[in-house]
Amino acid sequence: MDKFIVFVDDAATAQQALASLLARQPSARAHWLLVACAPRMTHRISKWASHRSRENWRDQWADKLFAQILPTLPAHAGIVTTMLAKAPLAELTAQLQAGQSAPVQVIDLRRPRGLTAEPPAAVDPRWSGLPGNLGSLLTGVGLLSMLGFD
Repeated sequence: MDKFIVFVDDAATAQQALASLLARQPSARAHWLLVACAPRMTHRISKWASHRSRENWRDQWADKLFAQILPTLPAHAGIVTTMLAKAPLAELTAQLQAGQSAPVQVIDLRRPRGLTAEPPAAVDPRWSGLPGNLGSLLTGVGLLSMLGFD
């Protein structure tokens, strides 16, 4: 049986990537372990929330995530198991791979950091024909010249 460990943190990103993965490997003998990676909370949150309430929030967050992902998986996907990551991913991966005789494929389908859901703003057409950062350079030069005249 092929075993896959898949780290997810966003339903839309995971659905899209899982659909392409399942299209390439449509094996009913596969075992997919979906590991939810909850967003990090700052250490200052302990002023307002107890440890148990933070754990409850993580559990509820993971349940919502899996409720969005699991219905979109096809019936021929094989066995799908879900879990919430409660340890650093390196340690968790080592624990999950420890008892396996065959190699386990680890797939990271988490949303890349720094990317937002919104597309970038449209470029001003006046500056779109200028190469590189020339528009920013011209704006900076204009600002410096205005400051120099004061």
